[in-house]
Amino acid sequence: MDRGDIEEAGEEDFPRLGGGKYRPVVAHDRAVIEMSSVEPGSSSSPNLKNIKVVTPGELGAGAREGPRPEDGVNGHQKESKLELFGFDSLVNILGLKSMTGEQVAAPSSPRDGEDISITQGHPKPALKMGTMMGVFVPCLQNILGIIYYIRFTWIVGMAGIGQSLVLVLLCGLCTFLTTISLSAIATNGAMKGGGPYYLIGRALGPEVGISIGLCFFLGNAVAGALYVLGAVETFLKAFPAAGIFRETITKVNGTAVAEPIQSPNSHDLQIYGIVVTILLCFIVFGGVKMINRVAPAFLIPVLLSIFCIFIGIFLAKTDDPDTGITGLRFKSFRDNWSSAYQMTNNAGIPDPTGGTYWSFNDLVGLFFPAVTGIMAGSNRSASLKDTQRSIPVGTLAATLTTTSLYVISVLFFGAVATRDKLLTDRLLTATVAWPWPVIVHVGIILSTLGAALQSLTGAPRLLAAIANDDILPILNYFKVADTSEPHIATLFTALICIGCVVIGNLDLITPTVTMFYLLCYSGVNLSCFLLDILDAPSWRPRWKYHHWSLSFVGAALCIVIMFLISWSFTVVAIALASLIYKYVGLKGKAGDWGDGFKSAYFQLALRSLRSLGANQVHPKNWYPIPLFSADHGDSSQRMFRATLSWLISPTV
Repeated sequence: MDRGDIEEAGEEDFPRLGGGKYRPVVAHDRAVIEMSSVEPGSSSSPNLKNIKVVTPGELGAGAREGPRPEDGVNGHQKESKLELFGFDSLVNILGLKSMTGEQVAAPSSPRDGEDISITQGHPKPALKMGTMMGVFVPCLQNILGIIYYIRFTWIVGMAGIGQSLVLVLLCGLCTFLTTISLSAIATNGAMKGGGPYYLIGRALGPEVGISIGLCFFLGNAVAGALYVLGAVETFLKAFPAAGIFRETITKVNGTAVAEPIQSPNSHDLQIYGIVVTILLCFIVFGGVKMINRVAPAFLIPVLLSIFCIFIGIFLAKTDDPDTGITGLRFKSFRDNWSSAYQMTNNAGIPDPTGGTYWSFNDLVGLFFPAVTGIMAGSNRSASLKDTQRSIPVGTLAATLTTTSLYVISVLFFGAVATRDKLLTDRLLTATVAWPWPVIVHVGIILSTLGAALQSLTGAPRLLAAIANDDILPILNYFKVADTSEPHIATLFTALICIGCVVIGNLDLITPTVTMFYLLCYSGVNLSCFLLDILDAPSWRPRWKYHHWSLSFVGAALCIVIMFLISWSFTVVAIALASLIYKYVGLKGKAGDWGDGFKSAYFQLALRSLRSLGANQVHPKNWYPIPLFSADHGDSSQRMFRATLSWLISPTV
């Protein structure tokens, strides 16, 4: 019925409400809902404070009053009235805005810890971060760490400049390809809590997501111990008098000038490491807001220390500032080009009678933690202004910046000192720093403590996110509310971190961290590969610079690096993930996330159905194929049968 039919209809054609009679609604009637018009140049969203809901009683009174003189013929000029007949409070704000002909903004994707609800009040504005402070700075702070300061010069001396460049480029390529896959998945939709666990779980299913997510949690917890031990070792080398036990004196063999090298006692590393871990846990219990405010400030001394290192390299001369320093010389560059793998003791000092022999594969496991940290930005998706742009740009910028820094450092470190100096001075970066070595000491301590805080903050939240999905009942102890701090998960992470600190050996912990990180990165690459090759309708990432072949190469490279480091550690890591996968399949609850494996099954069934109608079926293997049945089931089932019949026989 149109407007003319309404005006010509009688009163008996309309229902009664509260004893009164309805009459046709005309232009000068009071609106059931009155909304202010949008001024030119203002936002398309109306001011919700001006929405007035009129009760049915007021409707009848308003209808009898007729037009008010002050409103004019068509009402107030600055107001547009939306007249609804027969609608009640079930009409929501989005429906009203669409009926007024205004532009309705697409609802934003739900973010971590937020629920989309439609209210009549103004949403509380939240402080959002951009690409620089939200993604680039956290990733840079997590990537630049202890390995660069106290192990990188030793790696250059052991592997030589040539193989060190191969090592850096190999590890950098792995993280670069993983960043490409991460950017594609992160821009495909909303990212909630859990970071890589959320991405992998929604792409490969809850079993794979939880198995890799728990391994990544263990990697973050062990990484916290790695950073704590690095800070304690640096502190004890800068201030030897602070040691409680007697320091280990190692006599250097195989060098031009045999001299004793002092290294911190393992008991001092354990005691100080436990104390520092407990103090960091108290800070983490204070809340993540304080950590997010303080963490970027830790990056300033790190950047200042790197600047002082390069200034000192350019100013260094022969035996200045220390014996074994040659300054930038081509002779040193040529002598340090080839590798010099040899036996070392537990402190890493060359010793023919030592119990450890280093190879290129071992150095991959030692160096790889220096390129990890690319997930730091994706874990902050709820605090970003533009998630779709900030995560790819910020993560790629941090990855390329640190990889370039490592390549330049290999060239300069190999040309500024002799091989003996590179192998015996673990704090060569502090030795060559200008004007004072203490700047590098402060930079190392602050960078490692900042990275340890990030690990002790991110790991419990990852565990809580896995528990909140309510897939694995054994993790129910770690479930928390949306606005609560994961105290139990933090305590559990601290216990794991303390257990690794008791080991007291940095070189034994780093390969373990490397395995868990590589397992997580391979899961991200496999997720992107599966989603890309299936070409599901829901796979529409805004990041266009990706291809399934790059993701496949990235996943394969992660697996290859794992076996290069240690086939035994790789088997243990994969076996652990497989056991968790099997346990989740047996004890876990069903989670309908629409993962990629279900899409793969659908694609396989679809191609099989299409192949049935492609060729004629031979009478020998003929069987009846149901095409369509509209007698049973609801409309959705009938639609499915109709679609199925078209897929099997499109000509019908």
